[in-house]
Amino acid sequence: MQYLDLKSLLLVFFLLPLLSGCGLIAAGGMAAGVGTGIAMSQDRRTSGMFVEDESIEFRSGQRISEKFSSNVHVNVTSFNRNVLLTGEAPSETIKEEIGDLVSNVENVRHVTNEITVGSPSSFTSRGNDTLITSLVKGHFMDSGRFQANHVKVVTEEGIVYLLGLVKGEEAENAEELAKRVDGVKKVVKVFEYME
Repeated sequence: MQYLDLKSLLLVFFLLPLLSGCGLIAAGGMAAGVGTGIAMSQDRRTSGMFVEDESIEFRSGQRISEKFSSNVHVNVTSFNRNVLLTGEAPSETIKEEIGDLVSNVENVRHVTNEITVGSPSSFTSRGNDTLITSLVKGHFMDSGRFQANHVKVVTEEGIVYLLGLVKGEEAENAEELAKRVDGVKKVVKVFEYME
């Protein structure tokens, strides 16, 4: 009987690290879900619209990938069913085809096609864009002028695109703050206004 208890104890001892990893994964998943829930609760979009935007991004990306494979680098950002396309395409014709493809995705209201014609950007450039986006968001939070998560920030080749459902004063503050960040070449407002 003692032999069985020792064997069970050893089994638990060796499986514990694996089980605690599962626990961490489950806890991490729960934390991510809570984070998404908090983001949704502070968003001006309804939860249904929030989910719809995610779906539009996914379906658009999937269609672009199926048709153009790795010949293009395109980012799809949807906010309140208004879609912003950024990235690079090898020709003006393909840029326009991508815009048409996305405008035909179910529930898309409007497409702003800011894709540039050229070779795909480098990983270094994309990393720099990610840094700029983080710095812009940090400026928004530090300023306290508006709820930072009311404005979505997308950066491509140093150009900062601002999306969201905002009031006029919030749009002006967001543009001003984004322009202050080092490395920002230009700020493009793609807002939907509440007023």
